[in-house]
Amino acid sequence: MKWVLTLLKKQLTIYLTYNQPDIEIRMNWLTDLIINDSVAHAILVYCVIIATGVALGKVKIFNVSLGITFVLFAGIAAGHFGFVTKHEVIEFVRDFGLILFVFSIGLQVGPAFFSSLRKSGLKMNILAMLIVFTGALITIIIHFLANVPMSLMTGIMSGAVTNTPGLGAAQQTLSEITAGMDPEKFPDPSIGYAVAYPFGVVGVILSMIFIRKMFRINLDKELKVISEKLHHPDEIPEKVSIQVKSKKIAGKSVNEIVKNSPGKMVISRLLHKGELLLPGPDTVIEENDIILVVAEKKSIPAIIDYIGTESDLDLSTRMGKMVSRRIVVTNPAVAGKSLGSLKLRSRYNINITRIERSGIEFVASSGLILQMGDRMTVVGDEGSIENVAREVGNSLRRLYEPNLIPIFVGIILGILLGSIPLKIPGVSNPVKLGLAGGSLIVAMVLSKFGYRFSLVPYTTTSANLMLRETGIVLFLASVGLKAGEKFIPSLTSGDGFIWMGYGAIITVLPVFITGILAIRWMKYNYFEVCGLLAGSMTDPPALAYASNLAQSEIPAVAYATVYPLVMFLRIFIAQLLILLFV
Repeated sequence: MKWVLTLLKKQLTIYLTYNQPDIEIRMNWLTDLIINDSVAHAILVYCVIIATGVALGKVKIFNVSLGITFVLFAGIAAGHFGFVTKHEVIEFVRDFGLILFVFSIGLQVGPAFFSSLRKSGLKMNILAMLIVFTGALITIIIHFLANVPMSLMTGIMSGAVTNTPGLGAAQQTLSEITAGMDPEKFPDPSIGYAVAYPFGVVGVILSMIFIRKMFRINLDKELKVISEKLHHPDEIPEKVSIQVKSKKIAGKSVNEIVKNSPGKMVISRLLHKGELLLPGPDTVIEENDIILVVAEKKSIPAIIDYIGTESDLDLSTRMGKMVSRRIVVTNPAVAGKSLGSLKLRSRYNINITRIERSGIEFVASSGLILQMGDRMTVVGDEGSIENVAREVGNSLRRLYEPNLIPIFVGIILGILLGSIPLKIPGVSNPVKLGLAGGSLIVAMVLSKFGYRFSLVPYTTTSANLMLRETGIVLFLASVGLKAGEKFIPSLTSGDGFIWMGYGAIITVLPVFITGILAIRWMKYNYFEVCGLLAGSMTDPPALAYASNLAQSEIPAVAYATVYPLVMFLRIFIAQLLILLFV
């Protein structure tokens, strides 16, 4: 055995002697990939950070995991140890990732945002303003009590509330008013931003967790309560067979009966003298006819009293030559039009009884505006339903094809809107909504009104989620990479830890006070509060955490409700603090 090992050692020595240059060449490519800047290197850096961060984010500590937010800390570690790429690349990926994230959020919550704005938007924005102004007040108090330069405190505040546009506005204002002065007298706000930002992200999430523990909130119960609030069980469509007994109803057409009904309803089928019929708008209903009505649960007792008495004969089990099918709206030419304007009922002799949208079912009405992906319950003969299906699309393949043109046109419009300078009296520099603010607003408007401009940016839930998650991890990795270079040096030299403490106060105190106020005194749902807090702190990672917790769009709707105003205020206040106190 010994001679075999000696022979192998000899052969290995000979191989290494004659092939050393070749081995060095083979190893150089790997060294170049890891160390030298290139496209491949940049991609490698981001993939390693994101994969590591997502994996570690799933680890639970005290039954709590940070999820994809851990990508931020993976980026900080990579930046600290020099595993970085060019700053221009980092800034591009950061901004593009943020645009993808907020744009997909806007597409998802747009329709719900406008209804929420009418119902509770004012109260939510007042609470958001409370968070913003409390944070600014704490910043001013620390500036005077601790004698910290306001330029540095403004950077700490921007990092504590995770607002990069506010930092940029503060830096620009500072450079203009201190032109020609000694720069050492005015510390760069980005130093305070880098120290405060990581806890700014995590602090909001920790506040959400602490509030949940403090009020002993049951997530399942809370989700059930808010779901019922948004779509009450009494509004779910139900079927009932009613025998006509009312003299006021007998001899009237379907249109007249529906028009004067005490609630929204659809007459789906008619049993007249033993014959099962599909009633049209002009069909006359006679006394003792039995009709199948689809209406909201809460309206059914009043509708029964209005028409006659509930029948023991269940017409929903009788089809005759009729069939009931679900067809999907996938034709962009139909999306955005009202159900009544299409005149499907009179043209094809069918009835549309219910519409399902985003998992919620409601009674079909003539004024309902159709959206891509709506599922219609259609009753009629096979041939008529096929004709309706052809008109509205009913092609799942088309539904799953991404509408890229509206998405990228929307991003272009968002960038343009976010870049418009808004001049404020008394402020030397114009204020802008920024890339994120502009993109969010345009996405919400397109999702609600895009059909008017032939721009239907429909995406399936899975596609939207993929776009959103990709955007947020790119954003987090970029922020971590950029902060990582200054993070440890800022902590270990000077007053770094003290600055982090100031940032933590600015992060936690306003969020905690407002969160308690919203839940205890204003009786907001926990998931609404989470979205409100994330939006008030312009904190996409906190929104991602809340959305994952809720498994619904409820936090995102609250986030979108307050985000535009908060973004404007954050930028405005950052500039104002520099102008007033530097």
